[in-house]
Amino acid sequence: MNLTVLVELTYLLSAILFVVGLKRLQSPATARAGNALAALAMLLAIIATMVDAEILSWTGILIGMAIGGVIGGIAARTVEMTSMPQLVGIFNGFGGGASALVAVAEFLSNPAIGAGTPGVTMLLGTLIGGVTFSGSFIAFAKLQELMTGNPITFPGQNGFNLVLLVVGLVIGATTLGAFGFLEPLTAFYIFCGISLLLGVLLVIPIGGADMPVVISLLNSYSGLAASAAGFVIGNMVLIISGALVGAAGLILTMLMCKGMNRSLANVAFGGFGGSAGVDRSQIGQRPVRKADPEAVAAELGYVNSVVIVPGYGMAVAQAQHELRKVGDLLEGRGVDVKYAIHPVAGRMPGHMNVLLAEADVSYDKLFDLDEINDDFGNTDAVLVVGANDVVNPAARDPGSVIAGMPILDVDRARRVIVMKRSLSPGFAGIDNDLFYMDNTLMFFGDAKESMADLVREVRELS
Repeated sequence: MNLTVLVELTYLLSAILFVVGLKRLQSPATARAGNALAALAMLLAIIATMVDAEILSWTGILIGMAIGGVIGGIAARTVEMTSMPQLVGIFNGFGGGASALVAVAEFLSNPAIGAGTPGVTMLLGTLIGGVTFSGSFIAFAKLQELMTGNPITFPGQNGFNLVLLVVGLVIGATTLGAFGFLEPLTAFYIFCGISLLLGVLLVIPIGGADMPVVISLLNSYSGLAASAAGFVIGNMVLIISGALVGAAGLILTMLMCKGMNRSLANVAFGGFGGSAGVDRSQIGQRPVRKADPEAVAAELGYVNSVVIVPGYGMAVAQAQHELRKVGDLLEGRGVDVKYAIHPVAGRMPGHMNVLLAEADVSYDKLFDLDEINDDFGNTDAVLVVGANDVVNPAARDPGSVIAGMPILDVDRARRVIVMKRSLSPGFAGIDNDLFYMDNTLMFFGDAKESMADLVREVRELS
């Protein structure tokens, strides 16, 4: 078997593994295996490409694998679960940047590429990759609180972005020789700069509450950029894998927008998700009913049904393991325990599912918003752990900044217990009416420490 045939067979195997891996990502029970299959597919594709193009020797490939494995292993062990959205954002950025660099290298090797299909795909790869690269790092900065999480807007922003895009496309056409007012290489450098600037301008007006959608959308962009890079260099496995990532990311983005009852255009251009323009002086000023661990244990331990709603506060405190202990103890007392997962809880898609899976919470106990919302009216007690906007009844108020956003209807339960450090607002920057309702008890403190106290008190119940 000659080398060319072997490389093509390896690409075929890689493409199959990508499809199977993506298929297995649809269930938490098989997601880890699916991720491993996809990683293996990428490794095979990279090795086949390097061997076929004679870029590196086997020694160089092994050294690269060793260095990358060490970096990946350290990151996997040291990055906190609360920082996973930031890490995903960086991955998206690097993926988009790598695809853009492939297109840039192709152009620099052939500046007179012309206006044919290779030239157009080269520009698309550069544009999408550049937008993904800079946009992802703006998202990272917002999530890491290196810059404000509020929408950053200015008058005529959307119109300016549109004009900038049109100018970029004209410059791109000049790069391919359609117009002669700029030298192709100069035009291409300007085109690259516009692509990076567009990424910044498209993400800064999106607020913190929409970060899960942004992360998913940028993931889709990184896939499209990879697919475009595949067309540029004629690599079929890159085209297939990029198209899979792009399509999956876009489908997830649309599902999350549906979960928020908003359109993708509203997320991208609405400037939603920050506290700008909100009167913060009255937040947390109304009286609340406080509870201690003993009272909370009594509220949960002597009922028939409990629904637990995890949120980003649980992730910050790393309280998922103690939470599972509470759930197990309540089940041992005959209480029906369920977990309600809002589609945009946390800071990235599936954030809460990942945390609960890490704590070995059974998958069949996790219910999404549509499956469990009708049950709250018949639920004895709800334990909200660090969630805020996704349980805020203000979403039913047409005048609220989160009006129309589907929420978990926890306020309709007989008793609601909210675990939070304080009465501070969530990503949307508004007060939560749930905290002040007659059927709500506020259990203040660090979620992990408070949950440990609750474990002890539930154990001591008669």
